[in-house]
Amino acid sequence: QVQLVESGGGLVQAGGSLRLSCAASGRTFSTNAMAWFRQVPGKEREFVAGISGGRSRINYADSVKGRFTISRDNAKNMVYLQMNSLKPEDTAVYYCAGNTANFVRGTANGYDYWGQGTQVTVSS
Repeated sequence: QVQLVESGGGLVQAGGSLRLSCAASGRTFSTNAMAWFRQVPGKEREFVAGISGGRSRINYADSVKGRFTISRDNAKNMVYLQMNSLKPEDTAVYYCAGNTANFVRGTANGYDYWGQGTQVTVSS
């Protein structure tokens, strides 16, 4: 089973940038689809961006298109989320997730394993 550890969250002013990182353990990482989700209290976990194992498929939520970029480095077992032009509504706990089917899905139940999350707070 792959284990995930997120880092890079923090407090930033609106208009600023953050880069989230997700470190993965396990030999099958390069064949797994990976994604970032976010969640605020009282709401369901929301899909942000996803990328297939070979990077051939990348999807973004409409709310982050043009501002966020997902990428991965299979040699380092890392997934990244570059977040630019941040808005207060981007404030959430951000989670890294993966699935062994290597299919980028837009719902949380489509992923097999998760990290513990990292808090992102955007002040106005």
